[in-house]
Amino acid sequence: MWIPTEHEKYGVVLASFRGTVQHGLPLEIGDTVQLLEKCEGWYRGFIHKNPNAKGIFPCTYIHLKNAHIKNKGQFETVIPTEDSVITEMTSTLRDWGAMWKRLYVKNDGDLFHRLWHVMNEILDLRRQVLVGHLTNDRMKDVKQHITARLDWGNEQLSLDLVPRREFSMVDPDEISVTELFKLMEHRHRKKETPVPASTHHLFVHMKSLMSSNLGEELEVFFHVYDGKENRPLSERFFVRLNKNGLPKSPEKTERQCTLFVDLGSSDLRKDVYIVVHIMRIGRMGAGEKKNLCSVQYRRPFGCAVVSIADLLTADSKDDHLLKVYACTTESEWYQIHENIIRKVNSRYNLSGSNTGLAVSLQLLHGDIEQLRREYMVLFTRGVSITKKLGFSDIIMPGEMRNDLYMTLEKGEFEKGGKSVARNVEIMVYVLDIEGQVMKSYVAAGSGEPGGDVYHSFVLYHNNSPRWAEQIKLPIPVDMFRGSHVRFEFRHCSTKDKGEKKLFGYSFVHLMQEDGRTLPDGTHELIIHKCEENANLQDSSCYLKLPFSKANLPGNNQAVKGTKESFWITSFLCSTKLTQNGDMLDLLKWRAHPERINDSLLKLKEIDGSEIVKFLQDTLDTLFGILDESSQKYGLKVFDCLVHIINLLQDSKFHHFKPVMDTYIESHFAGALSYRDLIKVLKWYVDRIIDAEHQDHIQQVLKATEYIFKYIIQSRRLFALATGGQSEEEFRCCVHELFMSIRFFLSQENKITSPVTQTQAVFLRTFPAVYGELLKIFTVREVAGFVRETLGSLPATAHAECPLEAVKLHCIAKTVESQLYTNTESRCILLPVVLRLLQAHMQEQRDLVMCARILSSMLSLVRKYDSVATEPVVSEEVDLIVDSLLVVLMRTILEITNRPQPAGTNMRLQFQDITGEFVACLLALLRHMSDKHYQQLLQAFTSKDDLRDFLLQIFTVFRILIRPEMFPKDWTVMRLVTNNVIITTVLYLSDALRKNFLNDKFDYKVWDSYFYLSVIFINQPCLQLESFSPSKRKRVLEKYGDMRVMMGCEIFSMWQNLGEHKLNFIPAMIGPFLEVTLVPQPDLRNVMIPIFHDMMDWEQRRSGNFKQVEAKLIDKLDGLMSEGKGDETYRELFNSILLKKIERETWRESGISLIATVTRLMERLLDYRDCMKLGEVDGKKIGCTVSLLNFYKTELNKEEMYIRYIHKLYELHLKAQNYTEASYTLLLYDELLEWSERPLREFLNYPMQSEWQRKDCLHLTIVQNFDKGKCWENGIILCRELADQYESYYDYRNLSKMRMMEASLYDKIMDQQRLEPEFFRVGFYGKKFPFFLRNKEFVCRGHDYERLEAFQQRMLNEFPHAIAMQHVNQPDQTIYQAEAQYLQIYAVSPIPESQDVLQRDGVPDNIKSFYKVNHIWRFRYDRPFHKGTKDKENEFKSLWVERTTLTLVQSLPGISRWFEVEKRELVEVSPLENAIEVIENKNLQLRTLIAQCQSRQMQNINPLTMCLNGVIDAAVNGGLARYQEAFFVKDYVVNHPEDGEKIGRLRELMFEQAHILEYGLAVHEKFVPQDMRPLHKKLVDQFHVMKSSLGIQEFPAYVRASPVHFTNGSPRSSCRNSVPNIISPDGARVVARRSPLTYPAVNRYSSSSLSSQASNEVSNITGQSESSDEVFNMQPSPSTSSLSSNHSASPNVTSSAPSSARGSPQLQDKHKHSRENSCLSSRERPVSAIYPNPLDPAQRATPHQIGDATLPRSDPNLSAPDKVRPTFSSWSLDSVKEVNNTQFSDTVGKLLCPPVPPRPPYSGSSAKTMRSQSPVPTSRSPQKSSLPPFTPSPTECQSAGLVSNSPVLSGSYSSGISSMSRCSVSEASGTEATTGDHPAHQGPTMPNSVSSGSDELIRRENKTPPPYSVYERTNPRRPVPLPHSLSIPPSVDPPALPPKPHQQRTSSMKLDPASDPRRADGVPQVPRPRPLPRKVSQL
Repeated sequence: MWIPTEHEKYGVVLASFRGTVQHGLPLEIGDTVQLLEKCEGWYRGFIHKNPNAKGIFPCTYIHLKNAHIKNKGQFETVIPTEDSVITEMTSTLRDWGAMWKRLYVKNDGDLFHRLWHVMNEILDLRRQVLVGHLTNDRMKDVKQHITARLDWGNEQLSLDLVPRREFSMVDPDEISVTELFKLMEHRHRKKETPVPASTHHLFVHMKSLMSSNLGEELEVFFHVYDGKENRPLSERFFVRLNKNGLPKSPEKTERQCTLFVDLGSSDLRKDVYIVVHIMRIGRMGAGEKKNLCSVQYRRPFGCAVVSIADLLTADSKDDHLLKVYACTTESEWYQIHENIIRKVNSRYNLSGSNTGLAVSLQLLHGDIEQLRREYMVLFTRGVSITKKLGFSDIIMPGEMRNDLYMTLEKGEFEKGGKSVARNVEIMVYVLDIEGQVMKSYVAAGSGEPGGDVYHSFVLYHNNSPRWAEQIKLPIPVDMFRGSHVRFEFRHCSTKDKGEKKLFGYSFVHLMQEDGRTLPDGTHELIIHKCEENANLQDSSCYLKLPFSKANLPGNNQAVKGTKESFWITSFLCSTKLTQNGDMLDLLKWRAHPERINDSLLKLKEIDGSEIVKFLQDTLDTLFGILDESSQKYGLKVFDCLVHIINLLQDSKFHHFKPVMDTYIESHFAGALSYRDLIKVLKWYVDRIIDAEHQDHIQQVLKATEYIFKYIIQSRRLFALATGGQSEEEFRCCVHELFMSIRFFLSQENKITSPVTQTQAVFLRTFPAVYGELLKIFTVREVAGFVRETLGSLPATAHAECPLEAVKLHCIAKTVESQLYTNTESRCILLPVVLRLLQAHMQEQRDLVMCARILSSMLSLVRKYDSVATEPVVSEEVDLIVDSLLVVLMRTILEITNRPQPAGTNMRLQFQDITGEFVACLLALLRHMSDKHYQQLLQAFTSKDDLRDFLLQIFTVFRILIRPEMFPKDWTVMRLVTNNVIITTVLYLSDALRKNFLNDKFDYKVWDSYFYLSVIFINQPCLQLESFSPSKRKRVLEKYGDMRVMMGCEIFSMWQNLGEHKLNFIPAMIGPFLEVTLVPQPDLRNVMIPIFHDMMDWEQRRSGNFKQVEAKLIDKLDGLMSEGKGDETYRELFNSILLKKIERETWRESGISLIATVTRLMERLLDYRDCMKLGEVDGKKIGCTVSLLNFYKTELNKEEMYIRYIHKLYELHLKAQNYTEASYTLLLYDELLEWSERPLREFLNYPMQSEWQRKDCLHLTIVQNFDKGKCWENGIILCRELADQYESYYDYRNLSKMRMMEASLYDKIMDQQRLEPEFFRVGFYGKKFPFFLRNKEFVCRGHDYERLEAFQQRMLNEFPHAIAMQHVNQPDQTIYQAEAQYLQIYAVSPIPESQDVLQRDGVPDNIKSFYKVNHIWRFRYDRPFHKGTKDKENEFKSLWVERTTLTLVQSLPGISRWFEVEKRELVEVSPLENAIEVIENKNLQLRTLIAQCQSRQMQNINPLTMCLNGVIDAAVNGGLARYQEAFFVKDYVVNHPEDGEKIGRLRELMFEQAHILEYGLAVHEKFVPQDMRPLHKKLVDQFHVMKSSLGIQEFPAYVRASPVHFTNGSPRSSCRNSVPNIISPDGARVVARRSPLTYPAVNRYSSSSLSSQASNEVSNITGQSESSDEVFNMQPSPSTSSLSSNHSASPNVTSSAPSSARGSPQLQDKHKHSRENSCLSSRERPVSAIYPNPLDPAQRATPHQIGDATLPRSDPNLSAPDKVRPTFSSWSLDSVKEVNNTQFSDTVGKLLCPPVPPRPPYSGSSAKTMRSQSPVPTSRSPQKSSLPPFTPSPTECQSAGLVSNSPVLSGSYSSGISSMSRCSVSEASGTEATTGDHPAHQGPTMPNSVSSGSDELIRRENKTPPPYSVYERTNPRRPVPLPHSLSIPPSVDPPALPPKPHQQRTSSMKLDPASDPRRADGVPQVPRPRPLPRKVSQL
């Protein structure tokens, strides 16, 4: 049975548990679990990280821990009762663990490894804490270390700052907001600005001396030197080096390393140096030969200097190599370092070029104890301490030091009978009172232990040596008396075995008889002659002699006059000994009572360090004198006491205050002193007003604190001794004293008055007295003293009076004092404090101090409200609210609106004061209860006051919510702030409802309320979704989701508004929309219905809700682009609102609005997803196009449309799609006119006129067209610009534009352009973005991009997509699948511009542009078998399924891909297929033969292979298969309707034979010798082929076929070398007509150059047995696999057998393999021939056409009934008769019209002229026979950039219908021969109009946005014609170029009457600009 657990509530998982049992809960090691129930060794509970999943697990897997239970019961919370630091460590490490892994993924290796080390370190420290074996001090250190590491990690990972007190996390609910702010600020400041250390230490590590000329031991001395004052700052550090220059004792690190301690901040200057002196130990001369002498001398070696400033910037230990200088002149050795510092080092040699001293230096900061903790290794390893000369900046009590420093300065010696000067060495001894040498008390410096004697260095032959050598004598204090120092002078002879001969001595006493030590300074000592060591044995003999010349009596002139002297400088640094006689006189006052007066007066002149050394003795002396002679010396003792007390205020001695405190508590014994002290103090206070000089009185008042301490302690001692006698007397004295104080404080004086300054001095020290008074008086009494004293201050003080600031300081200290913490005293003091505080805050004075006081007050209210009685606290809050709430809010408003000061420190202070006031306001509001709010609101007498208050508090709350209010990691503070705000708002909303609704409605208050609520909900710190799970759980447990609370409050308040809601429509739509986008389901459910309400009220007011719709749409774009909103929101928005409007009368329009907004959301979400980092450019571009279209067509939002135009433009530029970028920018260009209207600044455009902006756009577009090699389009724009410049007479720019235009023509002719492939892509499945989902597109590939590369690119862009392996249309299961399917295959473009492509004379590099630009339609063929497949001849049943795709816009355009708008499917019969195959091969042969004749072909191999392929295939049965299939009787009988087509096929077969014969003749002429055998074989095979076809002689119509290889214009004869009539000779005119007279414009496949070409050709003629070869020529899925590298002609449909590849039968039509899934269309021949009319001499008569111009193709044969021919916009100016019944009526009916090269200017400025068709006029035969001009960019037609007039389908040379247009040109050519008969003159109109006109009419009414200059005037896409690219009317070409003054019409429209493309003859409706120009200034 399961029993609820009582105590077993919390545990940690010891081992992982899989949870495989029924109801088992999987556990991982380390998880924490909460236990709910227990049963027979099993627990039931949940894991804390996933509380929703509950289950069972074994007890043995759980380690139980003690826990504290909150809210026991169903919703209980279990908190482990462990150390809070442990709890924090555990939760923090869990959070870090997840983030640490993310760092690895982000490749942030540095932080990853650092965090790893810190986490390991924290885990180790955690173990130490858990074990619990640490001492308290060690535990404190460990916790401090842990919290420091936790804070570091949180900061690095941008986590929240944790408020702590004593290493434990603080619960914000347990402390006041002001305290919380202080804790946060303290931790933030600590993190931000570490306090600079005032004490510094220099670490020195001597490593080695590198020199080549060593060989002797060395002594190295370091010291810190002040270059400014030329004196050492520290004692010396001494290191001994061996002969190799390394430390002599390497194992003793303390002899190599030292710490120069106690350097002050003033010592860290550029002119402070580390000076190094080096001495050698050896012979007198460095170069002397070694002799038997064993005596060694200390001799100068070198000196090095380094500035301490070099170390200031380095935090780490740096190695330095110091230059060592040697002094050649020994007499200057004493100042060598000064000369080096002054750069006078030219006289010194570097001791060896490679000599250097290797030392390690580091500057450390902080006191010595701090260093011991931080650099523990340094001290444990061993380091010597080198002290400063003198005391440090701060003298610590208890510091023991007694060091005497002596510097051997110089000496003056006589020669002593020597011919040369002496080599003097000094030996220094210290002797005690008994004359014994004191052991180990002579030291050269730190680092080496002291010795018995010190030997100075020796200067060679110098009787006036200067040593400047410092020694240290650390003699104990008790041995100072009677001790002396003896200096023995010896001559060091280099002869006589190197003896050191004594020749004199000096001595000096260390202490005088009166107890004073040797005074500091320089002393000139007497040198006493002595040559025997024995004379010095007894010191008593010479101690009676004088030692100093300064102390000699006047009659001893003989000694004074001696030349020999020795100078020393002494300096004593002692905490126990003094050199001051006055100090000794005072301390010995009982011995000399007569000197007391003088001693007390001289005390003020004694140095402070001397006084603090003897502080206790001095105080005892003073109070001893006071007790014995209070009448006589009372005032002087009081003054001395004041002097000493004020001395301790100095920063140097402030550490001695505790010493005085200890003295007062433990040693002070003046029980009677209080009377005298009170009496003297009152005497001084009473004289303040009358005194002229206030300085001394101010000094007395500064010491008030300690005077009161002595008074109170004295009284307590007296009361203790007497049992409390004289209590009343004492109280009277104190009351009188305070009366005097209040009297002098109440005086109102001038600002500059000395009394005012005295008042300020007293107020500064007064709060320190409270604590002392409380030792004797009650709390209420002391509070009374304070209230009366502070209340006596003058109230009306000037703002600039310094007393005002001091008053506040006094109040602040009062509030922070022990007195104020008591509830009783607080009630007494609070009114005084509040009155003063209110006055200052109202006048905005001393706000920093006001904030400090208020903060302290509110902290105390929080601290004691749980302890004190509720009414008392409530009363305090009442008082504070009444006095300060309004003024506090006003203060916050003023300081936040004030501009921030410039300086960093000032700005920090400014932020601090704002934060502190904010914390005070929050604390106050948090303390307020219902009662307080009621009282507050009732206190407002009028509605206006209440209104102002509400506006004010709402504004303040908005300020508090600002992100910059607190640092970004102060989440704890922000959550507390929000909690207080929402609580307050809930109280205030009632007041809003009661007072400002209905008649009393106030829009401003309600608007402020809603605005506050919206920004409250949108705060980043409340977006719980962005938090980690643990943090989110903590916030929800403590505060709940405050956004939902506020959202419910908004909804409630909105419902109360009633008809006043209209005031907030549409203003609040945007803010409320922003709220609903917050990803919180409950909040969305609450807020979305408000939109229904808005729609309803707007419908009532206006009858529609256009405003609501417009505002929603405007705001959605900005909000969603910021990352707000998601798919869930879109669905929720849609469902909630649709449900809400079900019963509304305006339901239909509401559904429309919701649908529009929902569709916009879909696109915006797709756009946002696509714009993410890492997404491919193609997806971004497609999505932007979709959104841009939506804004243009559905929403008509011009400004957004323009913005997205530029976004799309930037994307294209980034992807280097320059052509698409140009088309995109054209969209904006079209919206502008050539006018002078001023435009405002917009996007990156400056303020300029519309003309200037359009000019700038044109130039940019031309540049991009140039980069995209779309030069033809650039030329049009150049012309337009040129015309504008011409009309403004801007010839400079006109010239540039003409040159640019010319350069574009050159590029067209000179530069190569690659023709892109086109691919059809289908995106199926619900996982695709909305703009792609279940749609098909045609994409323009990149340069050199084939099918496989394109497919791979698409799969990379959509990595989750599945490539479909067939080309069939998918079914609904694919459409609705939750996946992504891609269907890709190649398609062939169907060009619109046939008039250019049909000409022979037009160069290929011009044609190539028209073949692949401005393409609307694309084709794809799929062969299949219908019926039973004949295995012997499969051509009988081989049909072709031809799919034509029509796009919504032409390619190229503003995107590389466009959606397919329409699919058309036709089936081509086997016979039609055969006709197309043979026809296309004939075209290819003609082209190759023509190229060979004109010598355009460098290599004849292509022609050879083509001939070989056709002839070889024909011989092997290719054409025979067609004969078997279609010429047999059965087929003719069964298909009577195909009679004409069968005839056409027969003609084509004869034609092919004729072409082959002619081709062989040409081939024979050009074939090289080594290819002759192949040629012979071809000729033989050709005869076999002819015989197999039954051809003996060609029919007459074949032999008589006309020659048509003429160029397309009269000009072409000058520029083209192609002969007019093809013949093998090529140069002479042949009258014979051959089949090759049919022009062939063909682009042969590059694959024809390969070895497989012959096979491919044979496939075309149907000879091969392999369908694989056949299908290789097909542009269909069956002809090109995904892996193919090329494909053959897309127009050729094979009829060969397909057994090899397994061509799909009828039943498996829909089961194509992967090979069939994509189609390449790279190499494809042209499928149509466009002949030109013959010259008059060669032109046949109409009757000749019928019988003499065969073979030629009949268009009727190749155009099935399904095919709808398009028709031309041009009418002809000549008529031809066709009498031959073999031809259809359409043959030769239409000819490409003559196009003017440049239009003439109409002299009219009208911009609305329409283009006219050429007027039919009577022309002469000669004129009408001119061949048509080829349209080019110089010959603009009304179709835009390129002519868009498709010619009628069908031609006499091709049977391919308009539905079967190939990739290069339409399979429709025309030829017309004109007769001379006048009756035939006139326009020839199309003989029929197909049902395609319905489509045209439908398209007329559709107005999608313009996408290209080509499309804008295409009648298939009627859109507004941009004036920038309008085309002038077509008229006859002018004889002369246009004149500059003539204007160009800027806009042309087609005249419906003359537009043959309008099938119905109905005039076109004028097309207005689709965009309203509401933002036309853009």
